[in-house]
Amino acid sequence: MARVKGKDTKPEMLIRRALHAEGFRYSLHSKRLPGHPDIVLRKYRAIVLVHGCFWHDHGCYKSTKPKAGSIDWKRKFRENRERDRRNIDSYLQLGWRVLVVWECAIVGKTKWDFDELIKEISNWIESGRSYREIEGIG
Repeated sequence: MARVKGKDTKPEMLIRRALHAEGFRYSLHSKRLPGHPDIVLRKYRAIVLVHGCFWHDHGCYKSTKPKAGSIDWKRKFRENRERDRRNIDSYLQLGWRVLVVWECAIVGKTKWDFDELIKEISNWIESGRSYREIEGIG
């Protein structure tokens, strides 16, 4: 597991490049915030989290569970979900708005049309709504 990327994943990079092309400016993995969120848009007081479906146990087709060591995996996934919830709650309590974009919305058989996805993300950033999740279609 030490070789697993936690930052700069393909889905995260796709979202970052598209947001930058749309004119949004952000910081990455801010150490000032709990959990070091993926994308921080200070101007909008917004955080965008790009969650991998497997590691964050989304429940979609991309989050299959390994059979070997199933008790350890169950514990790992439970701890990841609990940490995600704590971090999101902390962001909201600190006055940040939070968008979770799931990997299955970005790549794979349930992905959105990419331009539509970026439009949806951009609209949320500018909307002022406090919380949203974007999942794959289907």
